Amino acid sequence: MTGQRRKAVRVRAKKGRSASSQRWLTRQLNDPYVAAARRAGYRARSAYKLMELDDRFRFFRPGMAVIDLGAAPGGWTQVAVDRVGEQGRVVGIDLLPMDPVPGAHLIQVDFLDPASPSRLVAALGRQADLVLSDMAANATGHRATDHLRIMGLLEAAVDFAAGALKPGGAFVGKVFQGGTEKSLLDLLKRDFALVCHAKPPASRRESAELYIVATGFRGGRA
Repeated sequence: MTGQRRKAVRVRAKKGRSASSQRWLTRQLNDPYVAAARRAGYRARSAYKLMELDDRFRFFRPGMAVIDLGAAPGGWTQVAVDRVGEQGRVVGIDLLPMDPVPGAHLIQVDFLDPASPSRLVAALGRQADLVLSDMAANATGHRATDHLRIMGLLEAAVDFAAGALKPGGAFVGKVFQGGTEKSLLDLLKRDFALVCHAKPPASRRESAELYIVATGFRGGRA
């Protein structure tokens, strides 16, 4: 993303507003990606993370079938719809309610519900070319606990992808620094031809998040 430097916005302290809320509001008002997302009509600045990852790894193609796990508020879903075009198919799932995204089929349910995988596959109507996961558990403030929780979601997403993807498909998922567990990384390397960690420019420097991009799915597990 390119843009001109803007004068920093200063936020006046307000009675009842916590220091952390003050910092968050200041950061949001001075974030060029937040401003760019608002101008472009994307629901979240995270849309630029997905676009930057795709610009680097080229996992989107017109006409693809895509499943977006943890889709709310819909920024990644919007990007997916844009990049697969009218001949593509996009299905998103989240526990939180979402406003409709034109061109996408949305399901409001917990992804960890045992019935969710079959609902997603049925809604897509064919094998997926790409599975996306920007899922993240609510932070507890305890780094080790938060890492375990995000890893649990990532493991569930990878397991789902192994059953939903067609050969040659791709997976993109969020993880936090602290390392992808070796067992999961070994599993990804077994199932995919290429596995990389990446931090897109739109990801804030102070953020611990990383993304795993796995391409060249080798087919269903034995």
